[in-house]
Amino acid sequence: MAMVAAAGGEPVEPQSLKKLSLKSLKRSLDLFAPTHSLLFPPDAESKRIRVSCKVNAEYNAVKDLPTDQGRVQRKGAAAPSTALALPGTQDTKDARGGGTSNAIIPAPLMLPKAPDSVVPGKNTTVLSIPGSSDRFSTSALMERLPSRWPKPAWHAPWKNYRVISGHLGWVRSIAFDPGNEWFCTGSADRTIKIWDLASGTLKLTLTGHIEQVRGLAVSQRHTYLFSAGDDKQVKCWDLEQNKVIRSYHGHLSGVYCLALHPTIDVLLTGGRDSVCRVWDIRTKAHVSALTGHDNTVCSVFARPTDPQVVTGSHDTTIKFWDLVAGKTMCTLTHHKKSVRAMALHPKEKSFASASADNIKKFSLPKGEFLHNMLSQQKTILNAMAVNEDGVLATAGDNGSMWFWDWKSGHNFQQEQTIVQPGSLESEACIYALSYDNSGSRLVTCEADKTIKMWKEDFTATPETHPINFKPPKDIRRY
Repeated sequence: MAMVAAAGGEPVEPQSLKKLSLKSLKRSLDLFAPTHSLLFPPDAESKRIRVSCKVNAEYNAVKDLPTDQGRVQRKGAAAPSTALALPGTQDTKDARGGGTSNAIIPAPLMLPKAPDSVVPGKNTTVLSIPGSSDRFSTSALMERLPSRWPKPAWHAPWKNYRVISGHLGWVRSIAFDPGNEWFCTGSADRTIKIWDLASGTLKLTLTGHIEQVRGLAVSQRHTYLFSAGDDKQVKCWDLEQNKVIRSYHGHLSGVYCLALHPTIDVLLTGGRDSVCRVWDIRTKAHVSALTGHDNTVCSVFARPTDPQVVTGSHDTTIKFWDLVAGKTMCTLTHHKKSVRAMALHPKEKSFASASADNIKKFSLPKGEFLHNMLSQQKTILNAMAVNEDGVLATAGDNGSMWFWDWKSGHNFQQEQTIVQPGSLESEACIYALSYDNSGSRLVTCEADKTIKMWKEDFTATPETHPINFKPPKDIRRY
């Protein structure tokens, strides 16, 4: 190997990179290893400041006591007390020997266990006794702040008072008459049945769909009933003639939900083709297709003001739509599972969405997340509804129906549906539910082919059914 001459004339042997790295590492170790385990010398000024802060935090209330306190107590001078004293029992008062003390007297529950023999003339209840700093602190005297979480309003529990059987398949959808006289249900037996709300008797059966009926809506301005089903069809029924007068063609797969716009003659439908379609009721024209979801659109509702259309999907998102431009205004990605149901509050500018992971509440029109409901139903939630009194009802695949206080998110009642005789236990499933227009009756559509009607228990009082509410310790902001 050739030798290289250095600046001084001495030959230098070329070395490998590995050897140079090891040599540098050894030099660093020799330089810093002797002082590696040595700590910096303590700073007296820092220690003094730290001790002073601790003394002020713990003993600020009692460090300015008079120096002749013990002598005054032994002489039994009856001077009035000007210091803060916590409430005590008669035993504590007897221990003071009838005199008053200038010290802070803690409650009896906070006192250490006293020895059998007490030295005369010594006050053992003073906070500044030796060794008491680890037992007493100013945190014991601080008032506990109340929770800012709103307290739930008391609601009467709901009970089942009627079971209607008449369908030959799963009951999948429900809608109420604006006059609150009847309601209609759609079923997997391909029929739509109209029932009298007061008596529960069957008034009419409409046939025309060739697959199960998944969505129903009744117009408030016309005598029209709209239905949608797995047969890709959306039909308009004239209830004066009891027949189909219009069909809306355009969906590429089953239609899972539909809603009517409250102020204009527009129909909204969502289905398995991941599109929410907008239809003109009169002309059957396909106005626009609201595209953007990646999976089935399974819930939709409409509002008079922007956002006029809100959709929930199996892609776990909720979208706000600009109906004029036909574009997305906002996308909410808070849920982790399919958003199968949503409920718009009839008075407040807010709505709730239900998923298998949680029930969440959002504000309108911006879609700001408010809070989660305080419990988890832990099942697939198919339907939800809320009335003007702030009672939110949610129904799941396992037949559970939970009632919530809208304001606080407190779950005040849990019910389990009972299948009708002859049905399987696995058919305890609720597919749809809705309040009537008065909000006093709740109707559920179930997999055991029945329709169940619920109402409040008027015999219940806050004394017989008290609220068992604990505010949450940690508030999730997502």
